[in-house]
Amino acid sequence: MALIADRATDRATERTADRAAERPAERPAARPVGRRDADGMAVASFVLGLLGLLVLNLFLGPVAIVLAGLALWRGTARRGRALLGLGLGVADLVVLVTLVSMDNTVSWGLAG
Repeated sequence: MALIADRATDRATERTADRAAERPAERPAARPVGRRDADGMAVASFVLGLLGLLVLNLFLGPVAIVLAGLALWRGTARRGRALLGLGLGVADLVVLVTLVSMDNTVSWGLAG
């Protein structure tokens, strides 16, 4: 009786090993999607902050600040780019305040 139980156990072990051999090899661990999104946010904050120095700084400055903050909070690998985006977003708002205070109007233009 014990011999029959041993053979059944051996057969079950062989079936499990055969199934494991049929499965494709597991992929190596890729970067998490959240990290990739955070890297994209860091780049976007940099680009929007840079663009905001020229146009739409009232809108693009805060967006660059928020994206940089989210990228840093999520642990981006592009930390320097996120910090540049944060600085450029703040610079957008500083430029806006400076030009508006020189003009004494809510809108501003480089032509004067």
